[in-house]
Amino acid sequence: MSTLFDTNSMKINRATPDKHKYLAPLVHIARPPQTVFYSGVLPEQRRPTIAIVGTRRPSRYGQEVTQMFATELARQGIIVVSGLALGVDAIAHRAALEARGTTIAVLGNGLPTIYPSSHRHLAHEIITNGGALISEYEPETPARNYRFLERNRIVSGIADAIIITEAAARSGTLNTTVHALEQGKEVFVVPGNITSPLSAGCNALLRQGATPAMHADDILNVIAPDITTTQPQLPLGTTVEETTIIQLIQSGIRDGDELQRASGITASTFSTTLTMLELAGTIRSLGSNQWTLR
Repeated sequence: MSTLFDTNSMKINRATPDKHKYLAPLVHIARPPQTVFYSGVLPEQRRPTIAIVGTRRPSRYGQEVTQMFATELARQGIIVVSGLALGVDAIAHRAALEARGTTIAVLGNGLPTIYPSSHRHLAHEIITNGGALISEYEPETPARNYRFLERNRIVSGIADAIIITEAAARSGTLNTTVHALEQGKEVFVVPGNITSPLSAGCNALLRQGATPAMHADDILNVIAPDITTTQPQLPLGTTVEETTIIQLIQSGIRDGDELQRASGITASTFSTTLTMLELAGTIRSLGSNQWTLR
């Protein structure tokens, strides 16, 4: 059983962007922070960094694409930055950790408080896996709505580019986009279903000229051109039934009942096969009987 993260024992460090190479881009943003407070480890040198942001209530599609981009980029050594908020932020942080990458959370309050409190364990994981929690606010500064909007300029400012994976037409995420554009950062947007309100903000940004993000290479070509990924090979099952299910998920079917019907496999065999694929780490649940490849 994991122990509760004792924030009172958290060591709080401070750095000035004009004297810290990794934080150096913050010198050039509007209202640059004079001091950055942090817990954990900040890279000593600049490393390619991507900010991943989006809605606090992502659809299954939003969850899946956020997981995909954060995982693929973290595996390539790209630092993943987000805001530790519910939804897309938390998914991006966790995916980077699961990929054994580095992730940095920018807080809208002062350390050592973790907001939301439900993310205390996630914050602990970020620190213990070589990442950091950072804030421009003095320790113990309480969370306020306007501070989350203020911190968005830090999220985009510390990154080389940002990705919006899912956002509604009226979304706080779009505030980060405004900061990114003012800072001259590339804005990548994941296209969404045109009938989904949760993708309305993303699709509007694409109409306005944002760069579509379809694959990790779209981002790597801009922020780390020396790195390219290879298209993942379709995993192979150990049985005919496993291979059939894998191919159906690859084709775009996510619903378990639809997968079972399309596979032609009996319900009992299908259930057993699905369990074995999940235990093997080949597939993962999106909740509500929805499945995707890892």
